[in-house]
Amino acid sequence: MKHPQELQDNILQDLIYYARHTEVGKKYGFDSIKSYRDFADRVPVSGYTEMEASIERSRKGEGNIFWPSDIKWFAMSSGTTNSRSKYIPVSQQSLEDCHYAAAKDLLCMYLNNNPDSKIFKGKGLRLGGSKQLDRKSGTAAGDLSSILIDNMPFWADYSSTPGNEVALMADWETKMPAIVQESITEDVTSLAGVPSWMMVLLNNVLETTGKDHILEVWPQMEVFFHGGVSFDPYVDQYKKLLPAGHIKYYETYNASEGFFAIQDRNDSNELLLMLDYGIFYEFISMKSYDTPDEKIIPLSEVELEENYAIIITTNAGLWRYKIGDTVRFTSKSPYRIKVSGRTKHHINVFGEELIIENAEEALKKTIAEIPCFIKDYTVAPIFMEGKEKGAHEWMIEFGTQPGDISAFAKALDLHLQRVNSDYEAKRYNNITLTAPKINIANPDVFYNWLKQKGKLGGQHKIPRLSNSREYMDELLVIHRKGSLVK
Repeated sequence: MKHPQELQDNILQDLIYYARHTEVGKKYGFDSIKSYRDFADRVPVSGYTEMEASIERSRKGEGNIFWPSDIKWFAMSSGTTNSRSKYIPVSQQSLEDCHYAAAKDLLCMYLNNNPDSKIFKGKGLRLGGSKQLDRKSGTAAGDLSSILIDNMPFWADYSSTPGNEVALMADWETKMPAIVQESITEDVTSLAGVPSWMMVLLNNVLETTGKDHILEVWPQMEVFFHGGVSFDPYVDQYKKLLPAGHIKYYETYNASEGFFAIQDRNDSNELLLMLDYGIFYEFISMKSYDTPDEKIIPLSEVELEENYAIIITTNAGLWRYKIGDTVRFTSKSPYRIKVSGRTKHHINVFGEELIIENAEEALKKTIAEIPCFIKDYTVAPIFMEGKEKGAHEWMIEFGTQPGDISAFAKALDLHLQRVNSDYEAKRYNNITLTAPKINIANPDVFYNWLKQKGKLGGQHKIPRLSNSREYMDELLVIHRKGSLVK
């Protein structure tokens, strides 16, 4: 918080020095890099496609390619619903100096802000991914949560529920009742997981116990540490599940590639960018992203409220790596951010530049005006055909439907125009875009879609916005069948 620029400069120099004798270090002359400008001029920006061949070699046991220490673990990225997994390298340094350091910092920040906390008098209910390890040449792959749990000290298991055996079960539909049965007899004081899947679990707890709300099951509950998806659509539902004013909600921003930011204050919607976890940050303004004028800048040059794609260089051998997320800076002293979306999960077919943050804000305002509860949603373009103009098509699964779906659609359209001037311009007099089309999804459409793809549970989530109709067309097939996938 006090010396961000110096700290980031030191981290970059440490990473370059440590990896100078690797294959990557020799290729780009790390030995003679003296400044950030040298680094930026020599090392190209890359994505998973560019790194995939090197990662596959590393998975087969070859060392010293992009990081000098042995890499025994690869986190299977669950950031999308694509059938093809990404294998993100996880070094011992990234485990200790990033992921575990972040967990400690999160708890310290929470306790500092809440000195009367009794969180350690009970257990933390953790809801992570599955342990599906693919062992090859001494390496293994699995969900990041399984890697973290597998490498935790033995005493950490005593303060958590469920135990490792259940927490790492592979089959989600077997795992869910097992978690419920093991946890309902414990004194749970905290929750940790993705909001959408945690809600599924908590509703199962209520169904099993016959209670009206979670505090009747776990009366000492005090905090939910959440991340992975925006919490805004779930706030009202969680207030019903946990009907007490003292419940705290703390957001984290972590991924297979690293742990990036933590909510460091009670009742805040901003995240403190963590600059001492062995990660060097760069950014690309989304105004120039993926264009000939694309400009990459270090942390010292960011501006407030600009939408940026994140580039990271890490202590697991990711060099100037595009993670696919976008953020906005809300403060530069200290550096605080809000996660605004994904570089690929947006709609800009008609120049409307609609991002996830816009959709979430418009939904929040619409729900306040027309009460309802949204379990899941996705949006896709309706492409122009002949003289037909374009539009956006929404698939929404409601927990509680609005009384008037036409009024809901109209309000949503108006709020989208108010939060996004480009969308408003394209909607003006239906010049390019006509009114959005709303599909009310049959129950469990999204659940069944994820099940078909083998993506139930853990950190798997629904892509909110897409420039193509791939997800929408698949969902429409399930929706029209109107029955559960067995």
